Order: sequence, then structure tokens, then C-alpha cells
Amino acid sequence: MGTQAIQPHVEEHMQSSDILRDIVIGMSDGLTVPFALAAGLSGAVQNTNLIVIAGIAEIAAGSIAMGLGGYLAGKTENDHYTSELKREYEEVEKVPEKEKEEVREFFEGLGFNEQLQDLAVEEMTKDKDKWVDFMMKYELGLDRPDPARARKSAFNIGASYIVGGLIPLSPYFFVESGIEGLRISAVITLICLFVFGYFKSKMTGVNPFSGALRVAIIGALAAGCAFGVARLIQH
Repeated sequence: MGTQAIQPHVEEHMQSSDILRDIVIGMSDGLTVPFALAAGLSGAVQNTNLIVIAGIAEIAAGSIAMGLGGYLAGKTENDHYTSELKREYEEVEKVPEKEKEEVREFFEGLGFNEQLQDLAVEEMTKDKDKWVDFMMKYELGLDRPDPARARKSAFNIGASYIVGGLIPLSPYFFVESGIEGLRISAVITLICLFVFGYFKSKMTGVNPFSGALRVAIIGALAAGCAFGVARLIQH
């Protein structure tokens, strides 16, 4: 029987976590903000065309703003890692003994005896790049970020916002009355908010039902306040 090539194992946990976080950020605002806007307009006007146009404009502006926020956050993360990496290389060059002592303290904390500590420090500090990577991860707690993280985050958040925003706005495409559209939109959006809150809470370790209820209540309150303010201004 021939030998099979061993395929390298690639960890996907961090990337998957980043994608889920982006979707949560985009969907949560996408479901809530356009829903509240459409509810507010429904309290002031009955022309569904106006509500649809305003809703689409808000979704476009909101997705760009949210995507830009995700891009800046990802860019900041990359810039922070780069600056800390540069500083760590400088410290390895200028104060290598101090850096070696920090490596030794790490292995001491793992319970290594002095002989193993000496061997581990010697082995770890042979290669400067591996040494710096080790210090970045275990001294500073920083993992090397994906260079394309900023662009991916901008797309994921922006696209999730658009998908979330079209859900509460979609009923207004098929009805003639703003109030009728609001009734249908409220049912659909609150169900989606509850389901979204359930899975979001499950992923973050919070009680799923209480988390789902909280997300749905927040969305309902936002829409109710917008509707009430529009009615108040109208009268």
C-alpha cells in the first residue's frame, strides 16, 4: 500500500469567528435601523413609494457607513500589529538578554525546570523571526492578522447590512398603504430579530431565549419610538 501525502491542517477558527462577528454587526443594525425608519415614515405618510425610496437610500448610506467602519477597524488592527512587531524587533536587537529573560519566565510559568528552561530559551531564540513571533503571541497576546482583513470586514458588514435592511423594507414593495406595510413589516422583522437574537446569543454563550427576546424588544422599541415621534410631529 503506497504512502499518502500528509495534508497540512489549516486552522479556520479565527477567520470563521471574524466572519460571524461581521455578520452579527451588519445584520443587527440592518434589521433595526431601516425598520425604525420605515415605521417612522409610516406614521407620517401613506405613500409607500416615498417610504421605499427613503428606505433604500438609508440602506445604501448605512451599508457604506458600516462597511467603512469595519474597514477602519480592520486597518487599525493591522496597523497596531505592525507597530508592535517593529517595536519587538527593536527590543530583540537592543536588549536581547531582557527579552530572553521574558521567554524564560514564560516557560517557568509552564512548570519547566531550569535545565529545560535553558534549552527552550536557547532553541526559541536561535531564529529571530520565530523569537519575535513567539513574543508577539505570548507576551503581547497578538495574533498576526489577515492582511486582507480590512477589505473583507468592509464587504461582510456592508453586505449583511443590506440583507438585514431589505427584510423590514420588503413588504412596502407590495402594499399601497404605509400602515398596512408597517403591520406586515413588524411581524416579519420581529420574527427575524428573535431568530437572529437567538443564534447570536447562542454563539456568545448568553441564554438564547432571553437574548432573543432582548433583541426583539429593542427593535420593537426603536420602531415604536420612531412611529410615535412621526405621529406627534404630524399632529
